[in-house]
Amino acid sequence: MPFSLPAIALVVASGLALATSAQGADPDAGRKLARQCQTCHGLDGIATIPIAPHLAGESQIYLETQLKAFRSGKREHEIMSVVAKGLSDEDIANLAAWYASIRITATMPD
Repeated sequence: MPFSLPAIALVVASGLALATSAQGADPDAGRKLARQCQTCHGLDGIATIPIAPHLAGESQIYLETQLKAFRSGKREHEIMSVVAKGLSDEDIANLAAWYASIRITATMPD
């Protein structure tokens, strides 16, 4: 089934908006903000408790989307919803840039 021109334009515009927000992000500022996240997610993005996800190496766009969803109430969690409400768009972009900038490796079992 072919996509309609308006649908394609919407996808392109959404991608450009996310890319634009990611371009001005400051990972160093995000690292400072991540101190409030380290109890659960670790400053290095490796979760320290079993119910928290690892954030290291995640896509910046994914992290921004999830934080904004917590902030707006579209996604709910008893802790994250409260934390995200106090974050500006710039804070979210910076946090996402920090965690996305962390490089992780995987070792396959023998």
